[in-house]
Amino acid sequence: MGHREALLVGAKICLYERGYGRTTARDIVAASGANLASIGYHFGSKEALLTTAIIESFAEWGVELDAVMQSLSWNTTAEPIEKFEMAWTRLIDSFVTHRPLWVSSVEAFAQAEHIPELREQLSASFEETRVGMAAMIMSVAENIDERSARNIGSLVLGLLPGLALQWLLDPDRAPTGADLGDAIRTILQGLDSGTTDVGVGIAAQGS
Repeated sequence: MGHREALLVGAKICLYERGYGRTTARDIVAASGANLASIGYHFGSKEALLTTAIIESFAEWGVELDAVMQSLSWNTTAEPIEKFEMAWTRLIDSFVTHRPLWVSSVEAFAQAEHIPELREQLSASFEETRVGMAAMIMSVAENIDERSARNIGSLVLGLLPGLALQWLLDPDRAPTGADLGDAIRTILQGLDSGTTDVGVGIAAQGS
């Protein structure tokens, strides 16, 4: 294993054990067995290395999750919303074993606001992820055009971090897959009937 690969392995270990914000360059060196200078040589900075480690960890999580998704029986008579609930239930279950990764990603996003290079790195990763997420969640990648697949992936990426944050803060009260399905049913019913009852109810609660 070369220094670059060793650094990535060490960075992933540190992300899970210490988090993005608390990991120092020396922590990574200690976990990887590489030398301090190799961080700058291969990645430019500790932040770039940690962000690459996060992106690779999410890719590994995606492969693991995709295997779970493929095990679902998509050819059943389940309604589309029920399949949606099943998929999101699997996603939420994955938060348990990958909690440190999600915490580290939140820290990385905050750092990206002040480090343009990291922002570009994360943005590029999101773009690559959109179609993959559509295929994983919807299992329809071959049946829709590229633009629609990208839009579906964007919607999933819009929902996923918000759901992860709710779960990280309070897993007992965070929404379940069934809760999300119920929300979609309610919204669709309101739109189909042409009423604004749902919006009025929300406004009334906030007054």
